[in-house]
Amino acid sequence: MTTITTTTVASRTIDSPVGPLTLGATTRGLRFVWWPQDSRPLPAVDDNASERDVEAASAHLDAAATQLREYFDGTRTTFDVALDPVGTEFQLAAWTALRTIDFASTVSYGEQARRMGDARKARAVGAANGRNPISIIVPCHRVVGADGSLTGFAGVLST
Repeated sequence: MTTITTTTVASRTIDSPVGPLTLGATTRGLRFVWWPQDSRPLPAVDDNASERDVEAASAHLDAAATQLREYFDGTRTTFDVALDPVGTEFQLAAWTALRTIDFASTVSYGEQARRMGDARKARAVGAANGRNPISIIVPCHRVVGADGSLTGFAGVLST
């Protein structure tokens, strides 16, 4: 017998200096931070979600919204909101490695791959980073090309 479980994902859109950001969270933590141009559909609303699950997810949304506002105001350089990303084992490892890059620092894709144990996997790291569902908080914007240029960034760059 196959059992299908659903996860309640609550979402909210907040204003930010980079445009509206849509946040999604489960009872375990923040699931995504999406930019205005993100074309992924929002998860379906679970009409059977318990009030407790909705409250737990909302608490993570509150924490993420507060921490993002502080980050954009320049008073926060690290995030400690609980996270609940969905990805492959390799993607999860790449996203964990992103969280070790210090504020105001950058590393190359090759360096991130080296830190993960195999410098030859720079392209795979780039692909995983490109699928990072929790941008800004999981700082894929701190990874640059070998020549120091910003490559593959999904957000909007100022000109």
